[in-house]
Parts: sequence; C-alpha cells; structure tokens
Amino acid sequence: MPDADALLPYLQQIDTNRWYTNFGPLVRQLESRISDTFMREPAPVQVVTVANGTVGLELALAALGLKRGSKVLLPALTFVATASAALRVGYLPLICDVDSESWLLTPAIAREMLQQQPFDVVMPVATFGVPQPVGEWDNFTAETGIPVVIDAAGAYGNQAIGVTTRVVFSLHATKALGAGEGGLVVSRQFSFAEKVRQLSNFGIDFASGGLVFDPGENGKMSEYHAAIAHAALDAWKKTCATRLDLQQQYQRALAQHCPSVQVQRRPVSGIYPIQVVLLPEGMQAKRVQSALLDYLIESRQWYCPTLDIHPAFAGYKAGDLPISHALSERLLGLPYSIDMTEAQIERVCICLHDILGVD
Repeated sequence: MPDADALLPYLQQIDTNRWYTNFGPLVRQLESRISDTFMREPAPVQVVTVANGTVGLELALAALGLKRGSKVLLPALTFVATASAALRVGYLPLICDVDSESWLLTPAIAREMLQQQPFDVVMPVATFGVPQPVGEWDNFTAETGIPVVIDAAGAYGNQAIGVTTRVVFSLHATKALGAGEGGLVVSRQFSFAEKVRQLSNFGIDFASGGLVFDPGENGKMSEYHAAIAHAALDAWKKTCATRLDLQQQYQRALAQHCPSVQVQRRPVSGIYPIQVVLLPEGMQAKRVQSALLDYLIESRQWYCPTLDIHPAFAGYKAGDLPISHALSERLLGLPYSIDMTEAQIERVCICLHDILGVD
C-alpha cells in the first residue's frame, strides 16, 4: 500500500477541494486514469468506481435489469462474495465445476451446463488473478444472448474488457492495485455504466427530479479511497516489475525444491496478488498448513471449502463438483508479498519439500 508521503499530495487536494464523497474530483480523475489503461477499441472503456468489489458485483448484476429469481452460473471454486452478490440482488446462484488446469469456469463449461439446465447470466471468476478470455465470452453472449459479468477481483493488470463482457475489479488492500477498500465496474457500454453509477447512489434518477425507480444502495467510493488508489496507480509500473520478479523467483524455487507441486495454468507475464500451489495427490492442505507453522511459516487455504459446502449456498449446486472438491482439499497459498527476499522464498520452498517428503 502507498505510504503517507505518497498520499499527502492527494490528501491536500481533498482539503483544497472540500469535496469528500459523492463523485468528487479525485474519483472522476481516477475513473479517467483507469479507463486510459485499457485499449479504447472497439469502443471507449467506461469505468465506475465503487465502495468495494462485492458492491461492484451486486451493482453490475442489478444493472442488467433481470427479473428476481434469475439464475447466475458461477464456479464452486471462488470466494463467498461471488455467490453473496447474486443472492443480495435477488438472483439465484447456480454453482458449477471448473476446469482442472486453469481452475476457471470456462465458456466450454458454460455451454455444457446450458445443455443441462437454463440460466440467465454467467459470472465467471478470474481465479487467483488468472484472466478470463473475454473474446470467447463475447462469442458466448452473441450465440446465446446470455450476459457475462466477470468477477476479476484480484486480476487488475491481467483482465481485459470485452465488447459485451463486463468486468468487476477489487481494490482491496490484498490486491496488486490496492486502495484499502474500493472497486471498479468496467464495460464498453455507456448506458450500462451510467446505470451502475445511478444504482451506486441509491438509484436516484436526477433526470426525473430525483425520483427512484430502481432501488440501489450507497455504493460510492470516497475521495479518501480514491486518493490511495491514485497513489497506488502512480507506483503501478514499479509494482508490476517487483511482482514479476517475485513470481519468477518463486517459480525457480518451486521447480528446484518442490517439483511435485503443480501450479495453475496462467500467463507467465501476469501480475498476481497471491501464490497458490496444488499439492500432490494424497496431501491435504490443512495438514501441510499445520506442518508449515512448525517452521514458523504461515500459509492460507484459498476457497476452502467450496461454495456448495457453506450452509448459505448449499441448495444451489448444479450437479457434482469433483474437480472443485479435489482442488480445494489440495490448494495452498504460500507466503507472498513484494518485500519478500529471495532467501525467504528459498526457505519456504525447502521447508515445503521437507514436509511433502517427495522428490
């Protein structure tokens, strides 16, 4: 996260502007800066800042204007916010399995699911920062008429924006581009972006004299969070270089010391917020996590349990989920921060090798 010195110029702007929230100057400038980072063909990119990534998902789904009870196809291997967002806007999750190598809900899986049961929208996840193929999802929408909203919470810097496919990013402190809290809803449709913006301000329609036709929520980003995002964006080039170097060091150390672990199929040039590995068959992440603690090394189990195991979402499973269940038991997030040293990375991988006990 940016330090106090990096924030100070933006905080001074807030003092001068005396504008603290409600679509202030820093928020508008941030939207413009983010828009400029994306290709402007075939249409300009519309960016709406929001209070956080989960609110962004809710607003993006609500802006589609589907009827209550519409079904949202989404993967079992994701954070609970993906399913929560669907339920909170009155839609119903339809939880399906993922690809065994990319760990993503793919267009091919969506087409297969559509043969089995109908759904009204797809919310694939850019799992662990791995980008979704927007061209393929655009084709899916063109063929089926079903809209697609990508939950790209941790994929800023990797995830492209489709012609019709919308994308939601998180600016949480754990992401590669962090503002403490915050989010971005990004699309190429001006009317969709304006609907998201309206819904983020309680649904107030100022063109009709301030009436509310579609109720929204208070989902706006404050000027203070925009200030942090600006400072983070100022350092983005350096952040990318540091993270790429970190990833390369980790890949070398894992290949040398832990060749039995697998990694997600992903672009090598991506900017990733975490390092997740798939342990060998027969190894449970929970036990390995406990063993790493004996070496004073913390780790995390990401997306475990899968969505269908949570009582809140247990009734929304669309068939068996063998891949998601197998992955969730063996996925382990290793220590991963931009201030890690090469020696620390080596130590993590050597200790993991000793625990696994395999060459």
